[in-house]
Amino acid sequence: MPKDYSRTLRIADQIQRELADLMQHAIKDPRVGQVTITAVEVTRDYSHAKIFYTTLGSKEENFLVEKGLEHAKGFLRSNLSHRMKLRIIPQLHFIYDESIERGVRLSQLIDEAIAQDQATHQADSDIK
Repeated sequence: MPKDYSRTLRIADQIQRELADLMQHAIKDPRVGQVTITAVEVTRDYSHAKIFYTTLGSKEENFLVEKGLEHAKGFLRSNLSHRMKLRIIPQLHFIYDESIERGVRLSQLIDEAIAQDQATHQADSDIK
């Protein structure tokens, strides 16, 4: 493992905390109301950060949230520079995180399969 790996992770965690606080308290844009930051990945040279986020809204609302985040990108980066003592504040790239939706869908499929299996076993035991 590279020596700066743990520093990169710590910076990513700090960026995640600071952005969550800024989105909750500083941004007044209603499009960015119900956003949850799920992860942050920072490049080794700290020049770019991928911010993974999710929302509870529909696909149309997700589009509005994406536009709101793109609009607030400069404001967020500027406030990060005041809150964090880094020489380089990374460029922010917001990416919608579909992993939660996929997890919910897989959970539904598992529940359906279990219910179907139980119904099949119930029908088999009724025949015997």
